[in-house]
Amino acid sequence: MNSLDSHIETVLWTPDQITSRVSELAADISADLSHLSEPPVLVGVATGAFLFLADLARHIRLPVAVDFIRAESYGSGTESNGAPKISSDLKLDVAGRHVVLVEDIVDSGSTLSCLIAHLESKGASSVSVSTFLDKPSRRKVHFKLLGEGKFYRGFECPDYFVVGYGMDFAELYRNLPYVGVLKPEHYKCRSP
Repeated sequence: MNSLDSHIETVLWTPDQITSRVSELAADISADLSHLSEPPVLVGVATGAFLFLADLARHIRLPVAVDFIRAESYGSGTESNGAPKISSDLKLDVAGRHVVLVEDIVDSGSTLSCLIAHLESKGASSVSVSTFLDKPSRRKVHFKLLGEGKFYRGFECPDYFVVGYGMDFAELYRNLPYVGVLKPEHYKCRSP
């Protein structure tokens, strides 16, 4: 079995760059939400955001509640199918609360738009989004944040298929400590 590192064409963000940027995002979120009377709810979008959520939560200097939601739009392919569906819902009640939706990557915007609408239907008073990577060049749906929500972006991502730091192809590569471009021969020959 080959090393996962040999499947990567180029590293876009190193572990040190990731740590530094996550700390900056957490400081911004802490400052922006310090006025809330109730702790905000960090909602990680499973599974890709799990590492980012864990690191972000550890650096936020406020009390926070944490939950997960699962929305599926990729399957085992490399492109969103444009029709996300919620396959695992929240356990916490978010009615009247500020929610920070924590995403690994915002691509077409379809999943994010669906999740914001879902949180609004559950009574969230406002929804912010903290995404590790943002691909605005791929945006098809322009989402609207709820209430006093803000958009926090870790890095703007070029239009490559990236893996690592929680992001996968066919459930692999999530454990890489960096974000890299997957060599096409590792996903083009393994179509779902």
